[in-house]
Amino acid sequence: MVQVLDTNDNAPQFDKQVYSVELIENASIGTLLLKLNATDLDEGTNAEVEYSYTLYTSEKTQEKFSLDPNTGEIRVRDMIDFEEVKSFDIYVEARDKGANSLSDQCKILVLITDINDNYPDITVKSFKSLIREDIAVGTVIAVVSVSDRDSGKNGEVVLSIRNAPLLPFALNKSAEDYFQLMVREPLDREKVSRYEITLHVTDEGAPPLTDNETITLEVLDVNDNAPVFPQSSYTIHLVENNEPGALLCSLTARDPDLNENQYLVYFIVEKEIANTSVSVLFSINPENGDLYALRTFDYEHEKEFLFHAEARDSGIPPLSSNVTVRVIILDQNDNAPQIVSPWRAKGSIIEEVVPRATDKGSLVAKVIALDADSAQNSRITYQFLQVTDATLFTLDSYNGEIRTARMFTYRDPKQQRLIVIAKDNGDPPHSATVTIKVSTMEEVTQFTETTEVPIEYDLFTDLNLYLLIGLGSVSFLLLITICVIIVLKCQKGATKAAPQGRNSIVSQRNSTIADSTLISSDAYWYSLFLAETRKGKVVVRQPLPNGAGFFVSSIPRSSALTGTSESRSSTLQESSSDLP
Repeated sequence: MVQVLDTNDNAPQFDKQVYSVELIENASIGTLLLKLNATDLDEGTNAEVEYSYTLYTSEKTQEKFSLDPNTGEIRVRDMIDFEEVKSFDIYVEARDKGANSLSDQCKILVLITDINDNYPDITVKSFKSLIREDIAVGTVIAVVSVSDRDSGKNGEVVLSIRNAPLLPFALNKSAEDYFQLMVREPLDREKVSRYEITLHVTDEGAPPLTDNETITLEVLDVNDNAPVFPQSSYTIHLVENNEPGALLCSLTARDPDLNENQYLVYFIVEKEIANTSVSVLFSINPENGDLYALRTFDYEHEKEFLFHAEARDSGIPPLSSNVTVRVIILDQNDNAPQIVSPWRAKGSIIEEVVPRATDKGSLVAKVIALDADSAQNSRITYQFLQVTDATLFTLDSYNGEIRTARMFTYRDPKQQRLIVIAKDNGDPPHSATVTIKVSTMEEVTQFTETTEVPIEYDLFTDLNLYLLIGLGSVSFLLLITICVIIVLKCQKGATKAAPQGRNSIVSQRNSTIADSTLISSDAYWYSLFLAETRKGKVVVRQPLPNGAGFFVSSIPRSSALTGTSESRSSTLQESSSDLP
């Protein structure tokens, strides 16, 4: 039997010359990557194979993977990050243990598979942390960039603002992974002075990873708010006779701005009230708006004041607002009633005389008092303070009329003393008194049309003066007229002598003089004609020159017959023509 001894004439053989393996990143340590299997046809020690890295395998790769020399198992030795190395090349040699060892080599290509293990990253650049509240809409206040080390969907990110509808800001994508943070609405520091803006980024991985970045934005104040008074107008009630310097009211305004923009100065808008400057009547503290009265007021002279006060801030430019101030003076019972009727000199007594036979209820006197105050302070009531006989007189407490309560008797004294007090309704009340001495007389002269009654009046009132002037003028004209008539009569008697035996009568349309008798109309002329005719006389009327009137002659009938027939004829003809 021939025994053939083995010699190491066969090298180990791998199944493949190149192996391709996929490994997810972050695989746990000890994870089996691959088990190599190299076969050797020899026997014994010539067939035993030992695995090792070749010189082509990098040290970094050897740090990440371990190789079992006996079994050929390759396992994960350290954490593998896809973002650092996306693939590894492992070169392994299989060598037998023969005397003259033989070997074979293979290559393992390890492809790392990415997983979503990296959070997105936010970077804020060019950030303005302080902005004015009057910043224009559309102004960019920050540039934001985002990134994700993962790949594919795991590296795609979305950036947004948390609670964006509630904030006056918006994101505008300017480039790949770059965004602009800009103002989309006007800002108002008085409403929101500080903003916490949270930027939220998320990737598209499964499950998605997110990250947040919060930035703080301070809004700076500008003088955009005018001072505001709590009320649009103030009505202040002030009792008269106040002390100068009395505090009336505090006109405090509010300005929501900050610093010098909210520092207010108060003053009164200058105007004149009844030719007096309002600054003489009132003053205001420029720092706190306290309003003071500078003098004492009297309701009977000044009842109301109306002016404006202004509050102005210290901003640039300054803003201001004003408010209407109405000061109403309230009446105080500081005036006593004054007796105006019956009038008397100060301290004197009023004397009234009434018939002793005066009926019950007859008016004896009426007391009238006036009070310069108003309302209840001026309401006056009348009372007897002292009276000789309380049963004899009554006093109306409202109108001050004193009347007889009964008729006088022979037992009543002839003189009665009445003291009337007029009292107002103020608090405390004021009063005035008047003393009336009532005297009775047995008989009172009855007034007739011819009774001369002494009347006291003012001779030089306007009405009496006009009457005196009128009466004087009429009297003067009447006197002139009479003088003119007398002069005319004398002149006519001298220049025109009447015929012998005749009675001359001068007749005019409006005024006729005949034997000192005034003839005023044609009716009177006709009556004269009839009367003279009955006496047996002939009446002749001849016109005067220039139509001034008529010359009338009456002659006895016997004398008329001796005249010439022509003369008689003409005279009778004219006389008959004048008859009606």
